Amino acid sequence: MRFRPRAFREEPEINFIPLIDVLLVILIFLMVTTTYSRFAELQINLPTADADRQQDRLDQIDVAVDVQGRYSINRSPVAFSNPAAFSADLRRAAGNVKEPVIVITADANAPHQSVINIMEAARLAGYGKITFTTQAGKK
Repeated sequence: MRFRPRAFREEPEINFIPLIDVLLVILIFLMVTTTYSRFAELQINLPTADADRQQDRLDQIDVAVDVQGRYSINRSPVAFSNPAAFSADLRRAAGNVKEPVIVITADANAPHQSVINIMEAARLAGYGKITFTTQAGKK
């Protein structure tokens, strides 16, 4: 009987270096191709004022808009068809006042476009002084 000496047998091992190389390439690829989205939404708190109420001036035009988008000039309802027609209504309300102050009173839930319509009509009428009203802050 001839016994052969046992041959030394190496244990197989996993080579991690190619695995790490492949993972780094994948990581770099994902970092380069990923799009990072930015949120364009702003958290806005509407202003409140604690100052005393200002006296009504003779050279002001009060323009109000409610939540349904209905307009009024100096507390009389006005239909809005387009900014040019509304600017004619503003000129009529101003009478012979050269540079009236347009005071915009908009409901907090009124469409933003309604306020922009008033501002555009004031621009077309040639009135550059525009201000907004706020509600009194809670004490």
